[in-house]
Amino acid sequence: MQFLLVVVAIIFGFSFYFLNQPQFGTLPSGKRLSRIESSPNYKDGAFQNIENTPNFSEDAGFFDFIKTMFSIPENASPSEKLPTVKTQLTAISDTAITVVWFGHSSYYINLKGFKILVDPVFSGVAAPVDFFANAFNGSNDYQAEDFPPLDLLILTHDHYDHLDYKTILKLKDKTSHIYTSLGVGAHLNLWGISDNQVTEFDWWQSAQINSELKITATPARHFSGRLFKRNQSLWSSFVLEYPGGKLFIGGDSGYDQTFKKIGDQFGAFDLVILECGQYNQLWPYIHMSPEQVVQAATDLKAKVLMPVHWSKFRLAMHKWNEPIERVCKEASRLNMKITTPMIGEQITINQNYPTSNWWTQL
Repeated sequence: MQFLLVVVAIIFGFSFYFLNQPQFGTLPSGKRLSRIESSPNYKDGAFQNIENTPNFSEDAGFFDFIKTMFSIPENASPSEKLPTVKTQLTAISDTAITVVWFGHSSYYINLKGFKILVDPVFSGVAAPVDFFANAFNGSNDYQAEDFPPLDLLILTHDHYDHLDYKTILKLKDKTSHIYTSLGVGAHLNLWGISDNQVTEFDWWQSAQINSELKITATPARHFSGRLFKRNQSLWSSFVLEYPGGKLFIGGDSGYDQTFKKIGDQFGAFDLVILECGQYNQLWPYIHMSPEQVVQAATDLKAKVLMPVHWSKFRLAMHKWNEPIERVCKEASRLNMKITTPMIGEQITINQNYPTSNWWTQL
C-alpha cells in the first residue's frame, strides 16, 4: 500500500508539473475576466456561438467516434516533400498589397509597407508536445527569423495550430502590437507580453490602426481552449479595411448565416481567406466542409477566395489534399475565383493570383 501511494504521488506530481508548463497558457483573471463576464457573448460561464453549436454531430455515438479516429486514409500525409517558394520577406515591395501563405493558417500581409502576420505557427508542431501533429515534410521552411519587424500580429483564437508558444516567444520583441480575441491576452501575459502591447476584441469591435487601416473583429462559429476548460477566450474572424479595398481573415469557423451578415455590412472583399481543411462528419458545426467554404466566400461577396488550414498538419481523417481538390471543384461550379499558391508564393492583390494545381504533382 505504501508503494502504491508513492507511485500515485509521483504520477500526480509529474502531471501537476507538466500541466503547469507555459505552453498550456492560463485562464483569464482580474480585470480581463471582469471584461469577459460583461460581454454579451459570454453566458453561463463560457463564450457562446451565435447559433447553437454542438461539439459533435447529434447522431454521433462513442463507437462512431472511435471508429473515425482509427479510419486514417493511406495518404493522410503527403508521400513527398512539399514544394516551397523561398521568398525573401524583407525584400517584398511596399508599393502593393502582398500576401504570402506558410501552410495551414499562417500568412504574412505586406499592406503597402504595413507589415502584418496572422496566426504564426513555425515550431513544426500544432500541439503542446513535440510528438503530436508534426508539420508535413517541406511545410515548415519559414521561421520567425525570416520576418522583418512587424507592425501588427493578428491572433484569431488560442488553439495550438493558431497560437504557438515557441513562435510567439521569438516574435514578441519584433512585433509592435498584437490584436486578438477577448481573453487570449491572458496567455500572452503569461508569456511575457504586457497589456500595453495587446488589444483584445469582442465581436464587432473595431480599432483604427492608422489613417489608412482599420481592423474589426467579426464573429466565427468555433470554440477555444488549450487544456481542459473550453470557451474562456473568444474566437474571431477579422476584417481589414484600407483605402479602396478590404481583406477578410477567417480564422476557424463552421458555416452559418454570419458570413452573409458580414458580407452585407462590409461589401465586396478583394480577398477572403477561409479555412478548408480538418473537417469531419463528426464535427460539422465547428469546421466547414470545402463546399461550405465556397458558399461562405459567396456570402462574403468575395472577389477572390484563398483556401487555407490545409497542407501542413494532419488534424482530421481526410486525405491531405482532399480539401483543396473539393474546394476547387466547387469554386469552378459556382464560378468563384480562387487562388492556390504554393507555400511561400506571393499573391499581389488585384494583380497576381497563383492558380497552379501544384499538389497534383506529389
